Amino acid sequence: MTPAERRQMMLAGPIVPTILTLAAPNVLNVAMQSLVSVADGWFVGQLGTVELAALALVFPTQMALGMMSAGAMGGGISSSVARALGSGDRAAAEAAVAHALVIALGMAALFAVVFVGFGRTIYGALGGSGRALDGAEAFATVLFLGCAAPWVANSMASVLRGTGDMKTPGYALVATAALQIPLAGALTLGWFGLPALGIRGPATAAVIVFTIAAIWMLAKLLSGTAAVRLHWPVGGFRWASFRDILKVGLVACVVVILTNGTVLIVTGLIGRAGDAAIAGYGIGSRLEYMLIPIAFGVGATLTTLVGTNIGARQYARARRMAWIGALMPGVIAAAIGIVVALWPDLWLGLFTRDTAALASGRTYLSIVGPAYGLFGLAMALYFASQGTGEMVWPMVANIMRITIAVAGGLLALDVVGWGVQGLYSFVALGIVAFAAVLAFSTTRAAWRG
Repeated sequence: MTPAERRQMMLAGPIVPTILTLAAPNVLNVAMQSLVSVADGWFVGQLGTVELAALALVFPTQMALGMMSAGAMGGGISSSVARALGSGDRAAAEAAVAHALVIALGMAALFAVVFVGFGRTIYGALGGSGRALDGAEAFATVLFLGCAAPWVANSMASVLRGTGDMKTPGYALVATAALQIPLAGALTLGWFGLPALGIRGPATAAVIVFTIAAIWMLAKLLSGTAAVRLHWPVGGFRWASFRDILKVGLVACVVVILTNGTVLIVTGLIGRAGDAAIAGYGIGSRLEYMLIPIAFGVGATLTTLVGTNIGARQYARARRMAWIGALMPGVIAAAIGIVVALWPDLWLGLFTRDTAALASGRTYLSIVGPAYGLFGLAMALYFASQGTGEMVWPMVANIMRITIAVAGGLLALDVVGWGVQGLYSFVALGIVAFAAVLAFSTTRAAWRG
């Protein structure tokens, strides 16, 4: 399909077939990324409960890397490219490519400084200590020293998605994820004669495969076969092009911080009960994190579709696409949540047999699992909102979520004595509020023109 044909399909094609056609490569990609996450947990689980606790400590920041580079700043990049192409301004779309690469390299440097320079302090503040803290620091050092690879790969993938080309980034990331799973196992446990790096294994594998993906994406954008090209911007780098990406991307990065802040703070509260409790909660919350890639599978497509139609001033079509698309991951997430709420060991048993860790995870999934459908719906609407170029209401929704979860959790633990059951109940209530505000946001000015 040519770029012109893709644009016509996004602006005038039937909504459901258009969403499904464009989303298919992304859905396949996130399915593979979910397998990578499960595999990493399984490989590390073979090392012991302490290593699982270390992975639980670092997992929120690892997910923040992926969420910011692909879904947050990546969403800002896709939105900028899509809105420019939707309005017919190819020059602005091409300027966004070079500016996106500069932003990616700057964000990679920032991540390295924060999570390598202050990693031990951060993970210690989350309740990590002893060998668990040592393991978290070791994993983070490898991953974040090499984080330019995922930042560049995901940013250039976002450029391509913004043009409507979902196949190139989808297939590239699927292929590299298929390599990552056996490579992570080999480097963690010492298969095929490779060194057994222990907790550092999955991080090393991630850096290697994202380097391959980054080269793949850059080659496409330099070749001239993409709808836009990577080249030195005409007239040099300009603040207006940076601003068009950052007005969505920076706000979305703050949203990621708030999203991860919920898990980080809850992890810190659970840390009072010891390593086994952290491990159990970490396994449970890992599933919640995996719902974000599921929503992203359709949501990345919605960012482009909404952005293209907003650029063309087709506001009603943009809203219909957002809601129809958001219902898809919402239904999937609801089914997953019901299953794990009723049979939590189907998930927990993949990672551990430790009795205390299982008990902690069961409590979490039985309370929060039933809200997963709303979480999937809300995350898809959040990605769709990036296409409008306005992020005020998504920010409000996330502030409400973290406020309810954290304030309610502290109330449950330290005031009324409801224990972790009360804490998890407020986490679920925060998800409900998150979905309600994002649903309301689709009636606001950014969606009506």
